[in-house]
Amino acid sequence: MDEVHERAWRGFKPGPWQTRINVRDFIQRNYTPYEGDASFLAGATERTRKVWEKLVPLLAEETKKGVLAVSQEPSSILAHGPGYIDKDLELIVGLQTEAPLKRAIMPKGGWRMVEMSLKAYGFEPDPAIKKIFTEHVKTHKDGVFDGAIQFNLDMISREGENLNWQQLIADTERIALQMERETDLARQQEIRELRSGGRRGP
Repeated sequence: MDEVHERAWRGFKPGPWQTRINVRDFIQRNYTPYEGDASFLAGATERTRKVWEKLVPLLAEETKKGVLAVSQEPSSILAHGPGYIDKDLELIVGLQTEAPLKRAIMPKGGWRMVEMSLKAYGFEPDPAIKKIFTEHVKTHKDGVFDGAIQFNLDMISREGENLNWQQLIADTERIALQMERETDLARQQEIRELRSGGRRGP
């Protein structure tokens, strides 16, 4: 495994990032700043300018309305047909929905947020979609909530009457505080390393 690691790291400067998750240390030790000018950049092509000209009025309209249009088909990789700004001019294709600036909904994350967002921009939620995601489909939020309830019930069944709801809440808060303390200790250690020269600063 050590041999594999050595090959994987070839060409990179060593540091603490090799033994712990430390993206900042890896970047600081291995990036090369560009100190030249912008002369290497190319301007927009005629094709790009034509595509952009078609977007400008749509962006202006969206700025006025907040949201130009919404598809209430729940978003997925196959939910919408192919969308283009100008099919004949585009080299990189693929819009979020079948039309430019038409927003998608993602109710699997939680129906209430979708419903509130639609109403905030003047759209009425589709009753059929609402029924599906409030009566038949378990959203991510529902799953997290149900899991938390099941965890608490399991704790109660194991501990019996000696463990009440107040104790469960206190235990949950204690775990969160412990995680916060550990994060703070790790941050303080990084600050000490920076001050002692053990890590490279910005």
